[in-house]
Amino acid sequence: MTTTRPAVGALLRTWRERRGISQLELAGRADSSSRHISFIETGRSRPSEEMVLRLADRLEVPVRERNALLLAAGYAPHYAQTALDHPSMEALREGIERLLTGYEPYPALVVDATYDVVAANRGVLMLLEGLAEHLLVPPLNAMRITLHPEGLAPRIRNLAAWRGHLLEQMRRQIALVRSEPLRALYEEVSAYPAPERPGDDAAGPQEPVPYIALPLVIEHDGHVLSFVSSIATFNTPMDVTVAELAIETMLPADPATVKYLRSLGG
Repeated sequence: MTTTRPAVGALLRTWRERRGISQLELAGRADSSSRHISFIETGRSRPSEEMVLRLADRLEVPVRERNALLLAAGYAPHYAQTALDHPSMEALREGIERLLTGYEPYPALVVDATYDVVAANRGVLMLLEGLAEHLLVPPLNAMRITLHPEGLAPRIRNLAAWRGHLLEQMRRQIALVRSEPLRALYEEVSAYPAPERPGDDAAGPQEPVPYIALPLVIEHDGHVLSFVSSIATFNTPMDVTVAELAIETMLPADPATVKYLRSLGG
């Protein structure tokens, strides 16, 4: 039994439509013509390897999917996929470790495309104290740990808002990339029962705080901590593994959180 690979033109058309741009606009971005783009999408013209990569770049196609486009066009994959424990990744691993350590005592972690935790600092480990053992068996999954009723969910003071934010984030990713593991994770965590809390979303610090973004308000050892998260990715990655890494740092969102975490950091 043989499997028919989708035509590259159909895949490119799907990406163009996902980005909400016309053939004419894409042609302008790619220094081509709308006629040529139309011919590629309908299969009347086979794009060169350089054109596939150029169109993928202009459409901001994820690196993994760029390889799929190349294969569909009859070319070899352009981007490697190297395991993080490979010797060639040593400098990357050391750099990540230095970054996470340097961010302490504030929480910071690195996750892959399905939110499995690649690395985390002591600030994150502090928040995970006392969670159910089955959630802490490697590979730890950030979404599962956060939303599971035996995970952080009962400790999150604004759970409804934070849960909605995370699920929407996953929905946006699923709409942009074809990832069955990510879709399966979404189906799992979105089905978790959300622990009910009296005053959920209303609880917070004693004094009003002018938050700059939606905070994560979470309890730890009798203290209420507030964080604003920031996510960074690698610029112009040339490896699938590296392209799918995300570094999340948790910035204290109020003076009380800063004071508490600094006291723990000694």
